[in-house]
Amino acid sequence: MLRDEVANAFKVLQDGGIILYPTDTIWGIGCDATNTEAIKKIFRLKQRDEAKSMVILVDTENKLESYVQEVNPLAYDLIEYAENPLTLVMPGAKNLSPAVIAADGSVAIRVSNHEFCKQLIQRLRKPLVSTSANISGKPSPQYFSQIDQEIIDGVDYVVDLEQHSKEIRNPSTIMKLAPDGSFEFIRR
Repeated sequence: MLRDEVANAFKVLQDGGIILYPTDTIWGIGCDATNTEAIKKIFRLKQRDEAKSMVILVDTENKLESYVQEVNPLAYDLIEYAENPLTLVMPGAKNLSPAVIAADGSVAIRVSNHEFCKQLIQRLRKPLVSTSANISGKPSPQYFSQIDQEIIDGVDYVVDLEQHSKEIRNPSTIMKLAPDGSFEFIRR
């Protein structure tokens, strides 16, 4: 089942599509983080201002250096010891669509510990956009049954995993990490 869902989602992403999928936090809408056209589809579906950047997922912390020019060594400790999923906002984004890079050149990046996400990212060999499965301004759904039909109908593929789970999941903690090692919480 997992293998089939990874294969199905991979095909959609390869073709420039967008998917609705479970993550280690809340359900997300995603696409290839290097495909600007696919990212624009997500902005349209969410009715979100394109000036707001989105989180990207990688499968291992080793990939941080592929998408951030200079990773502060503290980032690895923060990821290793975080009790909850942690998104780090770091300057110097590279090798990504400009649509996921903030105006200040930073990127919000999280190492996913979710098996589906890890396998899909490994197969895609690129990071995955991960933005909450809601229309901008509406509450983020805590599980699949809370996702608006408009979102479900608006994606190219809905991953058939964990749809009946009622486990309450919360968005990740977001921390902005500066090159000098100073940091601030954006969302706890």
